Amino acid sequence: MRHAFRIVNVFTIDGDRFSGNPLCVFEDARGLTGDQMQALARQMNLSETTFVLPSERADARVRIFTPGFEMPFAGHPTLGTASVVARGERVVLEMTAGLVPVTRDGDSWTLRAARAPETRPVEASRTELAQMLGLPDHAVSAEPLWVSTGVEQLVIPIASSELVRAARPVPALIERWGLPAAGDEAMAYLWAIDPPRAGSIARAMGPVTGTVRCFFTANGALLEDPATGSACANLGGWMIATGQPLPMTATLRQGDAVQRPSRLGLRVEPVAGGGARDAAIFVTGAVIELGRGTVEV
Repeated sequence: MRHAFRIVNVFTIDGDRFSGNPLCVFEDARGLTGDQMQALARQMNLSETTFVLPSERADARVRIFTPGFEMPFAGHPTLGTASVVARGERVVLEMTAGLVPVTRDGDSWTLRAARAPETRPVEASRTELAQMLGLPDHAVSAEPLWVSTGVEQLVIPIASSELVRAARPVPALIERWGLPAAGDEAMAYLWAIDPPRAGSIARAMGPVTGTVRCFFTANGALLEDPATGSACANLGGWMIATGQPLPMTATLRQGDAVQRPSRLGLRVEPVAGGGARDAAIFVTGAVIELGRGTVEV
């Protein structure tokens, strides 16, 4: 059987076709088994490959595979797949993590996180986490948390963008302290707001900017992600869990260290009539289609 695919870049900057995080989208995955999907993801060897299937609950069902395993949710695959599936300004995608609505504004796509954030404390001390990242003992500036809005990640606030850029993680310590509750691949998501602010992260009125990096292990190697939409959503979960002032809007820089500069938009808004920790999390990014092709399976 012949299957069509597209290569898109997600979280691109100002129309730069080689910015953002690449994604392969198989437009019609009917007839493919899970094993074949995994093999195709391994063949494409991108951070994620998605497979579009019919859905009785949404506009399409989407399965997301890394070269090594299937994921319940990921941000840049959601936005990139939406750009392929959508026929209008709104599309709803059925993920393993839940239904994810995505809206379009020109070349920009915005998802709403499918789940309210779940958090748990981190066993390592702030000093141990700083050592894990190859940073000074004072580098971790506020409470780190494990956060999940679909996939669990270790969210670590860092004192400044300069320190985020200076991070040189120690693989053995990432494996020790960065292992999620489910799964065997460790990770750490570092972030800082520009310029550093005393007290509440979003105390000043108006949007903020920040620098983020995401490190993860795969097949025993430590890698860095160009743009991590799921972690961006989890940062929104961190904001909610730690009682930051809402609404808040941030533009986050990522990927410069791996020569794939990316821009991610984060918005966290209170839910009308909800409690103090009830809020909606939105992640925005521009998508550019780079090319198309087919494979025979």
